[in-house]
Amino acid sequence: MDLYAPMIGLIVIAAAFAVGSVVLSAVVGPKRYHRARLDSYECGIEPTPQPVGGGRIPIKYYLTAMTFIIFDIEIIFLYPWAVRFDHLGVFGFVAMVTFLFLITVPFVYEWRRGGLDWD
Repeated sequence: MDLYAPMIGLIVIAAAFAVGSVVLSAVVGPKRYHRARLDSYECGIEPTPQPVGGGRIPIKYYLTAMTFIIFDIEIIFLYPWAVRFDHLGVFGFVAMVTFLFLITVPFVYEWRRGGLDWD
Protein backbone atom coordinates (compact mmCIF):
# COMPACT_ATOMS: atom_id res chain seq x y z
CA MET A 1 0.00 0.00 0.00
CA ASP A 2 2.93 2.32 0.65
CA LEU A 3 3.85 2.14 -3.05
CA TYR A 4 0.42 3.43 -4.10
CA ALA A 5 0.21 6.30 -1.59
CA PRO A 6 1.86 8.93 -3.86
CA MET A 7 -0.32 7.92 -6.81
CA ILE A 8 -3.50 8.05 -4.72
CA GLY A 9 -2.39 11.42 -3.35
CA LEU A 10 -1.92 12.82 -6.88
CA ILE A 11 -5.32 11.50 -7.94
CA VAL A 12 -6.96 13.19 -4.93
CA ILE A 13 -5.14 16.47 -5.64
CA ALA A 14 -6.12 16.37 -9.33
CA ALA A 15 -9.76 15.60 -8.53
CA ALA A 16 -9.87 18.37 -5.90
CA PHE A 17 -8.37 20.84 -8.38
CA ALA A 18 -10.85 19.89 -11.11
CA VAL A 19 -13.91 20.06 -8.86
CA GLY A 20 -12.64 23.18 -7.11
CA SER A 21 -12.05 24.98 -10.42
CA VAL A 22 -15.58 24.27 -11.62
CA VAL A 23 -17.16 25.31 -8.32
CA LEU A 24 -14.99 28.42 -8.00
CA SER A 25 -15.79 29.58 -11.53
CA ALA A 26 -19.51 29.15 -10.88
CA VAL A 27 -19.31 31.13 -7.63
CA VAL A 28 -16.89 33.90 -8.65
CA GLY A 29 -17.61 34.18 -12.39
CA PRO A 30 -19.85 36.87 -13.90
CA LYS A 31 -23.55 36.15 -14.22
CA ARG A 32 -24.32 38.25 -17.30
CA TYR A 33 -26.46 36.20 -19.66
CA HIS A 34 -27.52 37.55 -23.03
CA ARG A 35 -28.60 36.16 -26.37
CA ALA A 36 -25.16 36.20 -28.04
CA ARG A 37 -23.59 34.32 -25.16
CA LEU A 38 -26.24 31.61 -25.11
CA ASP A 39 -26.15 31.16 -28.90
CA SER A 40 -24.20 28.26 -30.41
CA TYR A 41 -20.70 28.96 -31.73
CA GLU A 42 -18.99 26.95 -34.47
CA CYS A 43 -15.33 27.96 -34.90
CA GLY A 44 -15.99 31.60 -35.74
CA ILE A 45 -18.47 30.97 -38.54
CA GLU A 46 -22.18 31.46 -38.55
CA PRO A 47 -23.98 28.46 -37.04
CA THR A 48 -25.40 26.05 -39.57
CA PRO A 49 -29.18 26.46 -39.61
CA GLN A 50 -30.99 23.35 -38.44
CA PRO A 51 -34.40 22.50 -39.87
CA VAL A 52 -37.29 22.03 -37.49
CA GLY A 53 -37.41 18.46 -36.25
CA GLY A 54 -33.76 17.67 -36.96
CA GLY A 55 -32.41 17.13 -40.43
CA ARG A 56 -29.10 16.23 -41.98
CA ILE A 57 -25.82 17.06 -40.25
CA PRO A 58 -23.00 18.43 -42.45
CA ILE A 59 -20.49 15.66 -43.13
CA LYS A 60 -17.45 17.97 -43.21
CA TYR A 61 -17.10 17.90 -39.42
CA TYR A 62 -17.19 14.11 -39.36
CA LEU A 63 -14.61 13.78 -42.15
CA THR A 64 -12.20 16.17 -40.46
CA ALA A 65 -12.53 14.37 -37.13
CA MET A 66 -11.91 10.99 -38.77
CA THR A 67 -8.84 12.37 -40.56
CA PHE A 68 -7.35 13.55 -37.27
CA ILE A 69 -8.08 10.19 -35.64
CA ILE A 70 -6.31 8.38 -38.49
CA PHE A 71 -3.22 10.53 -38.07
CA ASP A 72 -3.23 10.03 -34.29
CA ILE A 73 -3.24 6.27 -34.84
CA GLU A 74 -0.46 6.64 -37.40
CA ILE A 75 1.72 8.48 -34.88
CA ILE A 76 1.06 5.82 -32.24
CA PHE A 77 2.24 3.12 -34.66
CA LEU A 78 5.37 5.13 -35.50
CA TYR A 79 6.63 5.22 -31.88
CA PRO A 80 7.56 1.51 -31.52
CA TRP A 81 9.11 1.55 -34.99
CA ALA A 82 11.24 4.57 -34.08
CA VAL A 83 12.39 2.96 -30.82
CA ARG A 84 13.42 -0.35 -32.45
CA PHE A 85 14.48 1.06 -35.84
CA ASP A 86 18.06 -0.24 -35.70
CA HIS A 87 16.97 -3.79 -34.84
CA LEU A 88 14.26 -4.12 -37.51
CA GLY A 89 16.55 -3.64 -40.49
CA VAL A 90 15.34 -3.45 -44.07
CA PHE A 91 12.14 -5.40 -43.38
CA GLY A 92 11.03 -2.89 -40.75
CA PHE A 93 11.83 0.02 -43.05
CA VAL A 94 9.87 -1.47 -45.96
CA ALA A 95 6.93 -2.33 -43.69
CA MET A 96 6.80 1.24 -42.32
CA VAL A 97 7.08 2.83 -45.77
CA THR A 98 4.21 0.59 -46.93
CA PHE A 99 2.18 1.57 -43.87
CA LEU A 100 2.80 5.28 -44.44
CA PHE A 101 1.86 4.93 -48.10
CA LEU A 102 -1.40 3.15 -47.24
CA ILE A 103 -2.26 5.87 -44.71
CA THR A 104 -1.34 8.71 -47.08
CA VAL A 105 -3.44 7.54 -50.04
CA PRO A 106 -6.86 8.13 -48.35
CA PHE A 107 -5.65 11.47 -46.98
CA VAL A 108 -4.59 12.68 -50.44
CA TYR A 109 -7.86 11.40 -51.89
CA GLU A 110 -9.86 13.34 -49.32
CA TRP A 111 -7.70 16.43 -49.79
CA ARG A 112 -8.13 16.34 -53.60
CA ARG A 113 -11.91 16.00 -53.22
CA GLY A 114 -11.93 19.17 -51.09
CA GLY A 115 -12.91 17.46 -47.85
CA LEU A 116 -10.42 19.53 -45.85
CA ASP A 117 -11.57 22.92 -47.20
CA TRP A 118 -13.54 25.00 -44.70
CA ASP A 119 -15.17 27.34 -47.20
